[in-house]
Amino acid sequence: MKSFQKRDPIRIGIAGLLVLVLGFLLAMNYKSLPFVSGTTYTARFSEAGGLAEGDTVRVAGVKVGSVTGVELENAHVKVSFDVRDAWVGDGTVAAIKVGTLLGKKYLALDTKGQRRQSPSDPIPLRRTMSPYDVIETFSQLSETVGKVDTAQLAKSFRTLSDTFEGTSEETRGTLRGLSRLSNTISERDRQLKELLDKTNKVATTVAERNTEIEKLLRDGNRLLAELRQRRDAIRSLLDGVTELSRQLTGLVEDNSDQLGPALRQLDEVTELLRRNQENLGESIERMAPFTRLFSNVLGNGRWFDVYLCGLLPPAVGPINQEGCLP
Repeated sequence: MKSFQKRDPIRIGIAGLLVLVLGFLLAMNYKSLPFVSGTTYTARFSEAGGLAEGDTVRVAGVKVGSVTGVELENAHVKVSFDVRDAWVGDGTVAAIKVGTLLGKKYLALDTKGQRRQSPSDPIPLRRTMSPYDVIETFSQLSETVGKVDTAQLAKSFRTLSDTFEGTSEETRGTLRGLSRLSNTISERDRQLKELLDKTNKVATTVAERNTEIEKLLRDGNRLLAELRQRRDAIRSLLDGVTELSRQLTGLVEDNSDQLGPALRQLDEVTELLRRNQENLGESIERMAPFTRLFSNVLGNGRWFDVYLCGLLPPAVGPINQEGCLP
């Protein structure tokens, strides 16, 4: 077998480039791999209902995949989704449901049937359900009511009341009620428009801030969970302090005969030290020069430093002109 140094470097370079290209292609299309993305199914809905690519797919509340595509197909909407580690029968019912209060959607599967659903056969319209979007309904209501000519509506009600004035009392009462209703609507036209405009603005703002509000709710849940943990920790701490106090109380009660004399002796020692406080301070002050000189004498280790002057005459001379210093 040839060593690595003896092999053709051109072939090694080409093989390395092929491996890199293959790895790059796998990394870019890893979601298409069957052991990664699972099985891809399709379903037909009468409307998308706010479902978007990337929303979760759940079976019995458990996440089993995600939506991979939402597109218009003739007169209905085609939704593609991946399912991993879950059985999808040929009688499965797919429904677009609201996941959060802010309108986040997810695809719910109610798996039914005797045989497995074929990935090439889409789930038909009779086995799919779309949600009811409250925000969109309010927006449409605001637009519809805003286009109503309330003045013309009030005039129509008054004309109808005048036309049936000669009819029976019951009919006239009904028409008078309609006339009062038309007058009320006409008088409250500005307030109703303002109310519906504000409702539309609130609905639009909530829809635009969907992600931020969801994050706020998740952070609020985390904060509550952290506070709950801190509450449990504080409760445990208080329980421990209570138990420690109980144990110390029992310890003092059990050793009261020994602690009493010990504390009295400690008081006597403290009183003795207090009475001799000045003597102790003076002793420490006078001990300082002795300690310094003693340290100088023994500063060279195991030897004593000795200073001898005048041992040999003359005491004052050319060597020692100043004589012996004390």
